Amino acid sequence: MKVLIIGETCVDKFIYCNVNRLSPEAPVPVLNPFNTVTNAGMAGNTVANIQSLSPKSRVVILGQIENIIKTRYIEQKSNHMFLRVDEGEDKITPFKWGLDIDAIIGQSDIVIVSDYNKGYLSDIDLINISRKSNLSILDSKRKLTNEVIEHFDFIKLNEGEYKNNQTLDHDGIIVTLGSKGAQHKGVVYPSKNPQETIDVSGAGDTFTASFIVSYHDTLNIGSSIIYANNQASKVVSQRGVVTPK
Repeated sequence: MKVLIIGETCVDKFIYCNVNRLSPEAPVPVLNPFNTVTNAGMAGNTVANIQSLSPKSRVVILGQIENIIKTRYIEQKSNHMFLRVDEGEDKITPFKWGLDIDAIIGQSDIVIVSDYNKGYLSDIDLINISRKSNLSILDSKRKLTNEVIEHFDFIKLNEGEYKNNQTLDHDGIIVTLGSKGAQHKGVVYPSKNPQETIDVSGAGDTFTASFIVSYHDTLNIGSSIIYANNQASKVVSQRGVVTPK
């Protein structure tokens, strides 16, 4: 199976700290870092999920060349995030179209667009990608239009994103509902094995990758949503950005 992933990539950095006192200079906690964990984030995390869920797949990623780094300072015991610092989002090289891109898209069994709306992809890019794809899913943070999503097979939105896109009309819209599961065409598919939520980082990427891989194999939307719910519930029960095994 050939899987193409298009979108912004980043480095997710988690700095775990001990917090034992407040600063005498201001009413803020003093963080003592002792462990740093890094991994590929955004579209890079979608790649990692595909590789974990379908190890025999051939995965290609098209992303920006600049380094985006998301650094989180987290208290070890509670997993409470005190601060997140994002770097590198101010200068993003836009997606460049070409005949080679046409070929890569057309030869892919699955196209996943992880659109974080940082300037890499435009509305026109999304329209062209979807028109040339065999099976596609869009996970986007932007304000969408019916023209943009028309030729995508599926659009994955969380509850907040869905509320920001109430005018959309598409049978492939799937809304993730956290521990409650996910909704498609008014039907809620509950998570059969909800876990205690420790960290939601990257859970949306896991749901998107799990759903489209399952749908490619089964052509069954309901069972694929249930499968994706199950995989997402595994990652939210762990610290940081992880992939299901």
